Amino acid sequence: MIDDYQFGQIVVAGAKYTSDIIILPQRVIPGWRRREGHILSPEDLMEVVQDRPDLLIVGTGSSGLVKVTPEARQHLEANNIELIVQDTPAACQTYNRLCGAKKVAAALHLTC
Repeated sequence: MIDDYQFGQIVVAGAKYTSDIIILPQRVIPGWRRREGHILSPEDLMEVVQDRPDLLIVGTGSSGLVKVTPEARQHLEANNIELIVQDTPAACQTYNRLCGAKKVAAALHLTC
């Protein structure tokens, strides 16, 4: 569960993170970096695809600056991973609502 999100920081299962993260069902990957900053490409999601969640929730930042490329969308679809893209505050709420219902992952940009 995501305990708290504020601009630039997130608390997941009691642990505080201050850089972008990927949340997988069994672990958190801190320090998530995209190849091109605010552009999400297939290469940025390798660990997510390897984990095979049913759903990936992408948090695009507080004001939604991260853009998901068509190639990233197609890559997830080809691997049978549903995608929800929202600003990070909404993505955190969606993650908490759905994480018990199916195998859910989240890739969250914590700032802009």
